[in-house]
Amino acid sequence: SGYGGNSLLGKKCFALRLGSIVGVTDPRGRKRYIAAAFPSACGKTNLAMMTPSLPGYKVECVGDDIAWMKFDKNGVLRAINPENGNITSYKPHRNGNPETKDGGVWWEGMGKAPEGLTDWKGQPWDATKNTPAAHPNSRFCTPAGQCPIIDDAWESEEGVPISAILLGGRRPEGVPLVVESRDWQHGVFMGASMRSEATAAAEHSGKVVMHDPFAMRPFFGYNFGEYLEHWLSMPQPGRKMPKIFHVNWFRKDDQGKFLWPGFGDNSRVLDWILRRCDDEPCHTETPLGNVPAADALNTDNLAALDMDKLFREDLPRAMWEELDKLRNNIKQS
Repeated sequence: SGYGGNSLLGKKCFALRLGSIVGVTDPRGRKRYIAAAFPSACGKTNLAMMTPSLPGYKVECVGDDIAWMKFDKNGVLRAINPENGNITSYKPHRNGNPETKDGGVWWEGMGKAPEGLTDWKGQPWDATKNTPAAHPNSRFCTPAGQCPIIDDAWESEEGVPISAILLGGRRPEGVPLVVESRDWQHGVFMGASMRSEATAAAEHSGKVVMHDPFAMRPFFGYNFGEYLEHWLSMPQPGRKMPKIFHVNWFRKDDQGKFLWPGFGDNSRVLDWILRRCDDEPCHTETPLGNVPAADALNTDNLAALDMDKLFREDLPRAMWEELDKLRNNIKQS
C-alpha cells in the first residue's frame, strides 16, 4: 500500500482490520465489547465516544481507529488498540481550520460562527454561501489516556473479548439501518461488498460511492484475495466466533434529510445487536440477513421514524443493482 501510515509504521497494513473498539454496558450491568470497521468520516470516533441516549447504557472507549485482533488459547477473539492517542496533530490544525479576527481558531461544533472568519484557503468566509470554512480533513489529536470515557482495559496486553463486529459505510440510499449476517461466511461477504461515499482521508474526493471492502481499501498491504481467504479461514473447532452486523447511519429521504438521528441514538441499534448476541428472537429474516422485528428497536422518546424507508423500501431493486456492481468489482480484484 502507498498509504503513508503503512510505509512509515506497521499500522493498518498489519492490522486485521481498520476499526474502533468499544465497551458497552447494558442496564443489567453486563459488559460486552464491540469492534467496528467504518471508512473515514463514517462514525468510528462517534461510536467510540458515544453518550448513549438509552437510559442505563454506558459506552467506554478502547480505541477509535485501529483494532488488532487475535484468538486466545480459549478460542476467544480479543482486540487491542495499537495507538496511544486520537488523531491528528498536537494542536488544532491552524492550516486546516478557519482563523478568527483575533488570531484564534474556530471549527464547526463550537457554536455560532463568529464574524470576520478567514477560511482555510486564506479567504474571507461568508456563512451565507454555504461553503465549509475548514478543510474537509482538518482534525486535532489528544493522548488516549486523557479520554474521559477511556476503558479500564484499554492497555490490556491480552486485549478485550469481542462479542460483535460491526461493518458499515456512508450510504444515502438502498442499505438498511442494521442487518445481522446469517453466519460467518455471510458476514465476510458483507465486508467484501462494503461500499461508501469516499472521504478526504481516502484516495478519492467525496460524494462518489466507492467499493471499500472492510473499510480497508486505501490501506491494504497485500492481495485482497488472500485477505479474504484469511477471514474465511478463521472459524475453527473450539473458536467462539463473534456475530457480524452491517450498519448504515446515513440513509437519507427524498429531501436529503437523514432518516436516523444517529450519535447517541445509535445506542438503540447497539441494544438490538447485544440482544442478538444473546440469541434473543427479536429479528426478522430477509434475503439480506436478519433485521429488527417490528417494534424490536427501542424508539422511545424519538420523533416519528419512517421504518419502511430505514429497512425495507426499494431494497430488492437496489440490492440487485448492488450485486451487479459487486460482481464486477470482485472479478477485477
